[in-house]
Amino acid sequence: MRPSPQPSAPASIANPVKLAGATALGIGGMMGAGLYSLLGMASQHAGDQIAIAFLLGAAAAAFSIYSYARLGAAFPGSGGAANFTVAGFGPGWLSGSLNVFQYLAYLVAAALYAAAFAEYANALSGQSMPVWATRLCAVTVVIAFSLVSLLGAKTVGRAASLAMGFTILALIIFALAGIPDVQPSHLTLPTDNWQGIVIAAGVLYVNYQGFGVVTNASGAMQNPSRELPRAMFLALGVVTFLYLVVSLVTVGIWPTSTIEQDSGHVLASIAQGVWGTPGLILISASAMLATAAAVNATIFAASNILSDTAQQGTLPRLLAHSEKGVSNALMLSAALVSMMVVALPLAVVGQMASMAFLLVYALISIGHWRITHKTGARRSILGAAIGINFVLFVTLFRSALYDSPTSAYALVVLLIVAGLIAKCFSRNAARFSASP
Repeated sequence: MRPSPQPSAPASIANPVKLAGATALGIGGMMGAGLYSLLGMASQHAGDQIAIAFLLGAAAAAFSIYSYARLGAAFPGSGGAANFTVAGFGPGWLSGSLNVFQYLAYLVAAALYAAAFAEYANALSGQSMPVWATRLCAVTVVIAFSLVSLLGAKTVGRAASLAMGFTILALIIFALAGIPDVQPSHLTLPTDNWQGIVIAAGVLYVNYQGFGVVTNASGAMQNPSRELPRAMFLALGVVTFLYLVVSLVTVGIWPTSTIEQDSGHVLASIAQGVWGTPGLILISASAMLATAAAVNATIFAASNILSDTAQQGTLPRLLAHSEKGVSNALMLSAALVSMMVVALPLAVVGQMASMAFLLVYALISIGHWRITHKTGARRSILGAAIGINFVLFVTLFRSALYDSPTSAYALVVLLIVAGLIAKCFSRNAARFSASP
């Protein structure tokens, strides 16, 4: 029998992150732009079976959550997945490349959330803002909520709790108020469109990548072996339930052609069309809070990954330093996300983020397979995580080559850039070990 990981966090942690805060952190990372801004793109592939695509994405994420929860309990720390890659593959170019790539993936996800914030700010204004104003709005939310990350994991968790409380309440109101307007004729069972559903599940997978954010707070938990998996699966359960209900109400009220037309802010359009200005204000405000919380949580995670990778010697040690309380890793992350927001459209970063995390989670589970004697994980579950993530990745990548080649090519560029950056500093990495 494989040994179960023992709690690694010290018992004397001051102000530890509690279960509620960690769960809210995960919900904040997951309850973001995908729900509010990728429904139209998913509908192009899945039609009115978006709820099934959400459910398939959640099932895929559950296997990866198992892998991350075991790794987080065995190797707690603020770097989260940055520790997992080196633990699984050892220090060197491969783990360094994967750490840089997943750091860039988090930045792409943060850019997606920031762009979604701007979309709903535009909808709330009642007028079509010029492109420059939309981009400026997105950059502003990146900078503002990057500063919140300076306050640490506990404060980030509290901020996510407040934002998610309002967002969940708004979505429940949306669902309950919308049920009487649902037209059963809009809800059909899947026939021969399973390929489209699988592609949509890949598109929507970015909705669930936020579970990895929770592992960055594992070092601040009193008992990560118990609290980490509970927080991650609780967060997954909450967001999956809301995604299913909201997506069913959405396709039940409006035909898929209309959903695709207003894909950038479809929920706000539905709320305004059915309940007028109050509905528009409620959904737009909740979307802005959710996406802002996601920017906050994702940049927080990305900065921790970058700092931890620098401490391991894979990147310059300067990135692990802080000046006057401001983290160099945080400053660089905010700057890079702002550049992505300006340069890349919402649809491009949406597909890039999903493809990137599908690949990252598959590779990390491969590394986990090699060290199950340290984590006590079951290889059968890890094998399922690897297979499912790779299948969704390949399916989505092939679709992107035809529908959105820019996102596919940009992802390849990120992979190459990650490898080159790690190569430049791999000589230093051999002096460090990620094993606790």
